[in-house]
Order: sequence, then structure tokens, then C-alpha cells
Amino acid sequence: MPPARVSDGPGRQPSVHPKPSRRFAQGCVWVLLGPGNSVAAQYKDRSRCVHEHDGGDRVGRDRGVHGGDAMSARLRGIARQTEEIVAAGSYQAPDGREVSIAAAVAAAQEGTRMYGPGPVDIPRAAPVPTFFEVTGESSLEAARRLTGSERHTGPVAVLNFSSARNPGGGYLNGAQAQEEALCRASALYACVLRAREFYDHHRTHRDAFYSDRVIHSPAVPVFRDDRGRLLDEPYTVGFLTAAAPNAGVVRRTTPERAAELPRALGARAERVLETAVAGGYRRLVLGAWGCGVFQNDPEQVAGAFRALLGDGGRFSGSFEHVVFGVLDRTPGTVVRGAFERAFAGAGAGAGAGAGAGVATGAGVVAVAGTEAGQGDQRQP
Repeated sequence: MPPARVSDGPGRQPSVHPKPSRRFAQGCVWVLLGPGNSVAAQYKDRSRCVHEHDGGDRVGRDRGVHGGDAMSARLRGIARQTEEIVAAGSYQAPDGREVSIAAAVAAAQEGTRMYGPGPVDIPRAAPVPTFFEVTGESSLEAARRLTGSERHTGPVAVLNFSSARNPGGGYLNGAQAQEEALCRASALYACVLRAREFYDHHRTHRDAFYSDRVIHSPAVPVFRDDRGRLLDEPYTVGFLTAAAPNAGVVRRTTPERAAELPRALGARAERVLETAVAGGYRRLVLGAWGCGVFQNDPEQVAGAFRALLGDGGRFSGSFEHVVFGVLDRTPGTVVRGAFERAFAGAGAGAGAGAGAGVATGAGVVAVAGTEAGQGDQRQP
């Protein structure tokens, strides 16, 4: 299916304090209690909450949003500065140079397209050896490492664990989750605003499974690291923006449909990988998509990707390098462990060959004769 052409011209900037949606007009009735969103749980009775309580981070998107703590204020400040940089088209690097990103931002916005919900047409290509890694890196750490790799060349794509209804999730409000971290470091937010139909659809259709729509934003400039520091030299990555099913809401409101979650995850992951192939990517950064406040089972998410990327899978041999960057704060790192188990021994099927293998662990470990660097565990 060809991509949907997004509307031209600048997207409407949503207010930092959006109006309450119907979903939260009577308070945060959908807040997910427990370790998946412990901060939001403290505010479950706050009236007129507008936040989705969704995200890819175990602390949830609402950390600091309701509480207004110092960290949230700092992140809101970074978000404001990031939007000023994107609007100006340049920034002053730590070494004092003026770095222009205007052309890159304009090209990324112009190239942003929405794919799905139907199948995406992909070109045929010869299979290649695939090297899989499961690491303790953030998505940005993994992406920066891959863009600087001498082992493979070509563009890198990063899966954005997105909110279904709000561009950037709680980015403007200082929330902490994977999507917000990506937006703070890059021009991603300005790009996804061009795909308003993605968010309009999910706001109109209240199904917690969401849909198989994917936004592709090519060659988006990244100009910060995970700590918010500006880079001397920006780099570019493609972003694949897709919302995982909200499994927590599905189990609570329509438990009879919970058995559909593995199939929904598989179909959504397939659309993401189709979009990656259609975009010409051979190197991907994936992760624990929807395993935070959306409460998807990490075993099911890892299994969905393994079924598609591993031996006999539709995308076996489609990619040269796939990194699952999983920042895991759970006791025993059970989330990352699910991906390590799923991809143990992967890379030996149709796409295998010299150099194919798996690296697992908190850092990046050399496996099957490959070279790798040490993963940086710093948090944003």
C-alpha cells in the first residue's frame, strides 16, 4: 500500500496545556496502577487530567507532569529550547560554532509520510547476514553508535514507541519516556506534526488496540545526547513512529479480547518492518516497545519480532544489524531478559552468514567474531 501523503505546510502546534479529552473529563479513570506507572498512580483521582499515562518507560509518561518537580521543569525547559532550535534552524555547538540544521529539518518534514494500516509494498532484495544485539543502551545511544560504525554503512532507523493520540506524547510537558527523549534530542516532534491523520484517527476511534499505522520520518537531525547536551556534530536517523496496543486497558476494559494481543503485536510489528524495508533501511534500533505503561508482555513483544526477523520469518535476512536497546530498571532485568532469550541463537537462518550472531547483556558484547563497544548506561 502506498504511503499516505501528509498535509503540506506547518502543523498546528498543540497547546502545552491541552484541553481535557472525553476520556479524562472525569479524572484519570484509566490510570494503570502498579509498577508500570507508580507516579501516575498517585494522581489517579486528580480531576480533568489530560494525560494518556502511556509510554515505553517503566516509570511512565507522567513522571513530573502532575507533580511539577525539578526534573520535569528541567525537561520542559529542554523541550522549549529544542523547539526554538528547530524553528531557528541552527544552534551553537559546545565548541562555539554555529551549526545549521535548517535544510535537514525541512527535508525530514517534507519526507514524512504515514503508512498503513494495510500492507506496505516493499522491494525485493537479496538476503544479507543479520547481526542481532540486545543491549542496555537507550535508543539514541544505539543509534549514535550505529551511525558511527565502520562495519556497515547506510541509514539507521529507530522505532519510536509513540503515543497514539498526542504528537510527542508528554514531550512539551516534561514527561519521561522513550518518545519524549527522542523528541528532546531531535527534530522528530516537528516531523510527526505533519502526520496529523495518524493522531486524528486514534482520537476518533477509541479502541485501545489502536491501528497498524506507521509514520516514517527520514533523516531527522539529532543534535542532543541523552543528558540533553548539544552535540558538536549532529547526525541523522530515520524514525518509525508506531503505537503498540495498550494491553493494560484492553485487559481491564475488554478482557475477553486479551487473547488477541499477540496477534495484534505481530501485525503491528510486521507493518513497522515493512515500512523500514520500504524506506531502504538495513540497520534498525528496536526495543521493549509497549512494555512500560502499556503493559504488553515482554515475552510477547520479543516473540513477535523474533517470528518476523528470525529463521523462517518474513524479514529473515532483510537487515544487516538489528539492535534491541532495552533500558531495564526491573529487578533481575526481566524485560531485557525476554529479548535475550528470544534472540539467543538468532542469525543462523536464511539471512545468516559470516559475522551473523547475537550480542546480549547490559553492554555490547562481541559474539561470533564481531567487534563491539561498551554500552553507556547514563540516563537522561
